[in-house]
Parts: sequence; structure tokens; C-alpha cells
Amino acid sequence: MSATVHTEAAEVLRRLELDVNRRLDGLLHGDYRGLVPGHGSETGETRPYVPGDDVRRIDWNVSARSMDTHVRESIADRELETWVLVDRSPSLDFGTARTTKAGLAVEAVGAIGFLTARTGNRLGAVVVDPEGTTVIPAKPGREHLLAVLHSLLTGARPGTRLGGAARHAGGTTDLGAALGHLIVPPRRRGLIVVVSDFLSTDGWARALRGLTARHDVVAIEIVDPRELELPSVGVLTLVDPETGRTREVPTNRRVRDRYAAAATEQRRRIADELRSAGVGHLQLRTDRDWVIDVARFVQARRSMAAVR
Repeated sequence: MSATVHTEAAEVLRRLELDVNRRLDGLLHGDYRGLVPGHGSETGETRPYVPGDDVRRIDWNVSARSMDTHVRESIADRELETWVLVDRSPSLDFGTARTTKAGLAVEAVGAIGFLTARTGNRLGAVVVDPEGTTVIPAKPGREHLLAVLHSLLTGARPGTRLGGAARHAGGTTDLGAALGHLIVPPRRRGLIVVVSDFLSTDGWARALRGLTARHDVVAIEIVDPRELELPSVGVLTLVDPETGRTREVPTNRRVRDRYAAAATEQRRRIADELRSAGVGHLQLRTDRDWVIDVARFVQARRSMAAVR
């Protein structure tokens, strides 16, 4: 790998760390353990159930004795284990705004990592691309986080390569199969963040539902504005990044309207699938300030946790 690639990657990481440490810190204000507030694994006191509580935390013995539904609080772990699954399918190499979707995915992972690395928390990664799946073991520390981010920027894959589980013809990936590596073997209870455009239809929703039984799960959906509407530029040549097929499309008003309607329906369907899986949903766009969007999401999750 050339020295130029390493130099460019180092500069990207430097800017990313500054964005998180300065801008995101300034917007969030205060102490936080990670991207979202999570429950510890050590049991604590019980209290009456209130609407919005996780039904999985109901203490049935206490509820039966008191004749009223109670939930068991948990004591926060000193160390949170965070796993990120990063989708590196060719569809994420697309981008028409300030960066590609793949570049925005790296920024999202950086935000997760820097937010969770402050108090000795461990970060692991599962990276899925057309060649297969790589599992990078969870470790604490800034240097480990920088190594994970560097691998995403340069294409290097330090860790255990599990080829074949996500390998398909035409450069596609199997997000559902990759999620299986977070279910088996069971990971320590913690936070799981899935970064993808969720354009595949390979059963990822069912796999996400399996993860929520044990972990706090957040889905970060990566979107480019040109996926939502076509420009009026006459005849436009479109290329499918996963199959290489090309198609010429006239961008008249009728075609643009039909495309926009189909794109809106696609994103609605993705949002519905994520909601039904019971995961947190954060959408990041290549034409928006990701720092502000992440800060708003974290603040909303904090407020929800405070109400509960």
C-alpha cells in the first residue's frame, strides 16, 4: 500500500477526531457512556412498570407477589462492549454531495468509537464486503479505534477473515448473514450499531430482531440525495455498482416523479422494517452535517431514557 494512501487516511482520521472531540462534545454537553444510554447487566432494585419500559425487564416474581407489574432496574456496567457492523457493499461507493456513502459510514463509525472509547469501553467490528466477512476482536483504547478506522479507509482487514459467508456473484453482500456473526457466538451484552444503506433484501430485519433480545441495537442508515430524486439532465446513464449493468434513463418530469415516489416508498419500507425490529434508527445523508444529526439522535435517546 502506498505512502500516499496512508498519509491521506491519517489526515482523514485527524479531521474526524477533531470533529468528534470539538464539535460533537460541544453539542452534547456532559458525561456519556456511549452513543446511546444502555442497561447494565448487574441487577438492581425493582420499581413499578410505566408505559414505555422494556417488557423484557419485567420481574415476574415481584409482580406476582405485589399483584402489580414491576421492572427490575440494572446497574450500569463499568465497561460497555460496543460492536459495529459496517456494510461495504459497492452501493456505498456512490456519492454526489460532500462525500461518498462509504466515507460517511467511516465518519459514523468514528463518532460511535470516540463516544464509547472515553471510559475504557471495548470496541469490536464486523466488516462485510463482496469478498466475505471480517471480524475484528473487541479491544479498548484509542489506538485500537484508529486501527479499525484506518482499515475501513484503506481496505486493509486486520482480524479474522470469514470468507464465503457473505460472498455472492456480482459484488453483492449478504447483510443478514453478516449479522449472524454478532449472534453466534453470543457477544457480551452491550451496544450494537449497524451501518448500512439497507438496500439489500436478504433477511437483515429478522437478524436484527434476534440481536435486540440481548443488546441495545442502533441502525445507521446511509443515504445520498440522488437516491431520492433524479436531476433534470436529459438522458442520464445509470450504472448499478453491484452488477455493473448500465441503463440510459430519460429524466423527464414523468420519470422523475415516478422515481421519487418509488424512492420514498423504499425508504418508508426500510424505516418500517427497522421499527418492527425494535432498533434505534438514525439516518445520515451525504448532503447534511452528520455531527448535528448524531448529536440530535443522542440527545433524543437521553431524553427518552430520562422519561423512563
